[in-house]
Amino acid sequence: MNNKNYINKSWQDAKDGSTLKVENPFTEEIIAEVPNSSASDVDHAVSVAKAVWKDWKMMGSLEMRDLLREVAVKSRAHDREIASIITAESGKPLIECLDEIEWIASIFEYYSEIGRDQRGRVVAPVTPRSMSMVVKEAYGVVGCIVPWNYPLLLMAWKVAPALSAGNTVVVKPSEITPLSILHWMDVACDHLPEGILNIITGAGETGAALVEHPDTRVIAFTGSVETGKKIALMAAKQLKKTSLELGGNDPIIICDDVDIEIAAKGTAWGGLLNAGQVCTSLERVFVMESVADAFTEAVVEEARQVRLGDPMNGQTDMGPMASEMQLEKAESKVNTAKDEGARLLCGGGRPEQFEKGYFYSPTVFDQVTSEMEMMNVETFGPIIPIQKIKTLEEAIELTNNSQYGLGCNIYTNDMEKALTAADDIKAGSFWINDPLTDNEAAPFGGMKMSGGGRELGIEGLDEFREPKHILIDYQIRKKDYWFPYDLDEGRKT
Repeated sequence: MNNKNYINKSWQDAKDGSTLKVENPFTEEIIAEVPNSSASDVDHAVSVAKAVWKDWKMMGSLEMRDLLREVAVKSRAHDREIASIITAESGKPLIECLDEIEWIASIFEYYSEIGRDQRGRVVAPVTPRSMSMVVKEAYGVVGCIVPWNYPLLLMAWKVAPALSAGNTVVVKPSEITPLSILHWMDVACDHLPEGILNIITGAGETGAALVEHPDTRVIAFTGSVETGKKIALMAAKQLKKTSLELGGNDPIIICDDVDIEIAAKGTAWGGLLNAGQVCTSLERVFVMESVADAFTEAVVEEARQVRLGDPMNGQTDMGPMASEMQLEKAESKVNTAKDEGARLLCGGGRPEQFEKGYFYSPTVFDQVTSEMEMMNVETFGPIIPIQKIKTLEEAIELTNNSQYGLGCNIYTNDMEKALTAADDIKAGSFWINDPLTDNEAAPFGGMKMSGGGRELGIEGLDEFREPKHILIDYQIRKKDYWFPYDLDEGRKT
């Protein structure tokens, strides 16, 4: 990987010369360095994007469609090499990273089509022989700040609709996982017009400069609640639009009419996928008392069967956590849970068979109460806490008793229970019998402290378009409501 900055389809040296080290969480070795870009580097990237914006937004819809569709074609053509880089910098199993490439290709295909499907609507006129049109147009330059857990997927959720809407984009990847985005832009985006898609690498200061730049009109961010609050405050100074996908503490409700084996497998997968480093991970498990013991035993068995190892190995289920900091956070949360009285059933530490790598064993707790920290704060690790409940009503109350509202899941064969819970629970996504499944044609995003705005679907496109009303009179004619007024004569409208 070249130690350069990818701006305007050419590699530019970072002006201040400082760099950030990128680590492989499996080997704990430094595998690359990228520029820790300064505010002047951000200004350069934004200026490049601004200079070409009008040409991009006025491009014909068929040509724009074909350019975005080609991104999908090239992404698939280079899927294994891109996926291998994601694995190397994040520790996520290669099979999951290959899935990630397929997802981003599908997203670019989707937005290449719906971006040309419609630009607005015609509204019924208020006077004869006139017309009102609502046109949805691009904002300008969009800043996208991308997290490390799904670096390409969560980038694509922002970049594809932003470009499709006619904006130009500057991306700042996480300093933990910048390499895959750099390589993807090199091999999958080299046909795009110069300047419409740009990248600037760096840490928090670089992201802050992107948010505060006067020529970025929208900031799309995925990350923690605390960072999201800071971004919202910075953007508010310029009345800048934000789209914020923030944290979660997502529950799953296990009713007493389910197949225990399937529910346990789905819960284990949803809680341990990517070592629990998923914003919609199953971090609170509410199970009805009559099936709680059997279900808990089955989840523990599933957790013990998860195969840890080299994430490049096609038989590995779970690789290391993405960084030493994430590993230490998981250890701290497990220690707190034990101190608070939760019972550890399996895991709870680093596996002994690995001399290196930021591994943490799949961990299951029971005897959990809703007052415990892990039931109120995002976990973001391979930890599954199980709490017994008596009724669906209790599960709904406990689910809603949270600052978060990102997603919620339920396993039940009773559609009345499922849809009642869906009606009553505040969550941006609600999964019935199918945890964590996304659909690029349907919106994704959170309620309450889990953020504002939506990604995916037509709603995701509208995050990057603002409406304009255009009123047309068929002819130039004098209006009878103009000056001079005559109250006695009345007014004709």
